[in-house]
Amino acid sequence: MNFPKNLTAKLEIRMQNNALRKLSLPNNLIDFSSNDYLGLSQSENIFDETHQFILDRNYKKNGATGSRLLSGNHKLYQETEDFIAKFHQSETALIFNSGYDANVGFFSSVPLKGDLILYDELCHASIRDGIQLSNAKAYKFNHNDFEDLEKLILRNPNTIIYIVTESVFSMDGDCPNLEELVSVSTKHNCYLVVDEAHALGVFGSAGEGFVQMRGLQDHVFARIMTFGKGLGCHGAAILGSVELRDYLVNFARSFIYTTGLSPHSVATILVAYQHLKKDSAPILKLRENIVFFNQQKNLLSLRPLFVRSKSAIQSAIIPGNEKVKTIANQLQEKGFDVKAILSPTVPEGQERLRFCLHSYNSPEEISAVMHCILTLL
Repeated sequence: MNFPKNLTAKLEIRMQNNALRKLSLPNNLIDFSSNDYLGLSQSENIFDETHQFILDRNYKKNGATGSRLLSGNHKLYQETEDFIAKFHQSETALIFNSGYDANVGFFSSVPLKGDLILYDELCHASIRDGIQLSNAKAYKFNHNDFEDLEKLILRNPNTIIYIVTESVFSMDGDCPNLEELVSVSTKHNCYLVVDEAHALGVFGSAGEGFVQMRGLQDHVFARIMTFGKGLGCHGAAILGSVELRDYLVNFARSFIYTTGLSPHSVATILVAYQHLKKDSAPILKLRENIVFFNQQKNLLSLRPLFVRSKSAIQSAIIPGNEKVKTIANQLQEKGFDVKAILSPTVPEGQERLRFCLHSYNSPEEISAVMHCILTLL
């Protein structure tokens, strides 16, 4: 069967722009690319404890057997959601199968026709996809520009408004001024929604996230916590009120119409959270590495190359798909797993090397990769 010509044409355009995506297998390079910020995905203790937990509770099933509203809501879900809610100082937590599912489910169902969604222009694709499925109107505001946001709010009086941002932006690694954003949201009676995918495990004394670190959890309508990054496992949870949880259970299609996570997956989430609570050493080591990385920027006069960030994500802007791919390939040849982020994932001219820092990176590795960049520019 011939492949459709219009699809072939789209692939050819990607190839011409040197932007064709391909899957790659894991490698033995020094990790500056994964989202495993605390190394929890590699923890043998978490693996062994999860296995023992499943045996002790006699959860010897490979799958959930159905959606959570049918046969898939095993008891472990409630125990884990209760732990997550208490950990994050939230009334409730509702587990979704992934961060993508959580964002699509929330934004496609909560804002209704006649409502308004105002979202930061750099919000993640999963947020945008959910917004596209919503019947509400949506407008983006300039990145972290709350004067621009307030202008949009004032143009839409007597409207239910949802303000959407991320606590750590996935491509730039920067953070919004949440205190100012809460002030704007409160002033105009808006509903603030914060995606904390890249803040869980990174910010807060026990990795609770950026919102809790700032003590603002009571001023946020919904927080989306994703587990595939700092927690090193799979899934996500939406934190909010009892009413929000009940609403999502009834109207979020990505929750209703999918098979639940297996008991083993949910147990892994619970055990990983327990490790966050009892062992702060990886969090402290990650913070030391973030500080050291920023010091190396200054020492080597590389700061102008990078987007300002105090998170685990550090991005060096190197315009042009071909140029940034070449430098990334050279870094990989020298033993460093650094990935190029190409347009159209980021706007043309904003192509970059995206460094993800981890608790298990050594100062020597960080220093070496930074010196290597100097020789390649």
